[in-house]
Amino acid sequence: MKKKNLIIIGKRSFIGSNIYNILKRKKKILILSLKDFMKLPKNVIKKYDYICNCSVNKNNLKYDYNKKLDFNYKIAKKIEKINTTFIFLSSRKIYKPKQNIFENSKLQPIDKDSKNKLISENLLKKKLKSKILILRISNVIGLKKNKNYRQIHKTFFDNYLDFVKLKTKVEYHDQFKDFISIEQLSKIFFLILKKKLHGTYNVSLGQKIYIKEILSWLNKYNKNKKNFIYVKKKKKVFNKYSFSLNNTKLYRAINYKPKKNELRKFCIKLSKIIH
Repeated sequence: MKKKNLIIIGKRSFIGSNIYNILKRKKKILILSLKDFMKLPKNVIKKYDYICNCSVNKNNLKYDYNKKLDFNYKIAKKIEKINTTFIFLSSRKIYKPKQNIFENSKLQPIDKDSKNKLISENLLKKKLKSKILILRISNVIGLKKNKNYRQIHKTFFDNYLDFVKLKTKVEYHDQFKDFISIEQLSKIFFLILKKKLHGTYNVSLGQKIYIKEILSWLNKYNKNKKNFIYVKKKKKVFNKYSFSLNNTKLYRAINYKPKKNELRKFCIKLSKIIH
C-alpha cells in the first residue's frame, strides 16, 4: 500500500496552516485539530508517512514540564505502535546562544518553554525510537494564513507588527540572529517528505542576519521607519543574544540550501503588504 504524505495537527497554527496551504496541491496532506486527531482510528493514521504536531499547550510556557500538558507526548502514546514517523517541532532556544550551532552543540534552554521542549524531545526519542524527526527551528518570518489563528507566543515578526501598529519609537541593538521564511520552511518540508528523513536537524537560513539588516527589508515601505532607533550595546550584551545555526546536516540530506536573498525578497514583499 502506497502511503499518503502527512497529517498536520493544528488547524489554527501559523506553521501548520501555512505549510498546508503551500503544499496541499503537491502532497497528500490532511490537517485537523488535536481533538479530531485523537479520534482518528489507527488504521487511518498508519496510511500516512508522517504526523506533525503544530498545536501548542499555552501552559507549557508558564509551568514546569508535566506529561499531562504535553500534546506531543499524548500523540506519541497514540502512535507508538504504528509505523508512522512523528515530526516534533522543537526550538533553537534549547541551545546556548552563539555562532555556528551544530545539533550536538551545548544545550542550555533559555526559558520555560524551551526547557519543556527539551524534556519532551528526550521522552519522545525513548518512546518512538527511530520513528521520530526532530526539527530545531529558528525564527520563522511570515503572515498568518488562518483568520482564526491562535497565538500562543510571539515571534520576532509578531513583535515587529505590534511596533508598526502602535507607531511607537522602539530601540534595537545590532546583534545577529538566524531566520527563515515560511516559504523556505515549506520547501524544506516538501523535501523532507520526499527524502523520508528521520533524526535531529537544525532548520534555519544558517547565516548571521543582523537585526539592522532584516529591519531594513521589513521597513522598505514603512513610512514610520524612523521610529526604529539603533542603539549600540556593549559586546557582552551582543554575545548574550546573538546566534546562528549550522544546518549542514539538513542541507546535505535534502540537497537544498535556502538563500539569504530569498529571505530578503520575501521580507520586502511582506513590507509592501503590511505597510
